[in-house]
Amino acid sequence: MHCQASYCQVQDLDTLDRRLIDSYQRGLPVCTRPFHAVAERLGTSEAEVISRLERLQAQGVLSRVGPVFDHARAGASLLAAVAVPEAERDAFAELINAAPGVNHNYAREHDYNLWFVMTAPDEPELEARLEALEIRLGVPVLRLPMLEGFHIDLSFPIPWAELERT
Repeated sequence: MHCQASYCQVQDLDTLDRRLIDSYQRGLPVCTRPFHAVAERLGTSEAEVISRLERLQAQGVLSRVGPVFDHARAGASLLAAVAVPEAERDAFAELINAAPGVNHNYAREHDYNLWFVMTAPDEPELEARLEALEIRLGVPVLRLPMLEGFHIDLSFPIPWAELERT
């Protein structure tokens, strides 16, 4: 989970919200029912965990709930970009978001103004998805395969007491 606690009223987060955020920025269980496993560890119900995660995400406290994994072990992926008319950028973004395997779609101030990550089970499927997207968009997709991997730690200690004073 990625937490953006500074964007909410910290006082609105109770102990269970805070434990959920602190405990599962890293180490979300990999199992059939991960939220059930989280609930057992936190002493609550699976429905309560899911409800709280949905609420925290809707409030903007959490930007994402899901695993972070080494994509090279899970199939094929690459960073891609397209150059589209600025006035039509949102419409193109919707088409990109609807394509299978797309995540991390974002606008940039560049000639290539929409960037996204696409994943697939293997390289041939990745290429087929990119080709299908090019046809749907009517513009070429710039393919930027990863040459060197970097691990970025996406978990952050939340200074709850300090945030309550601000």
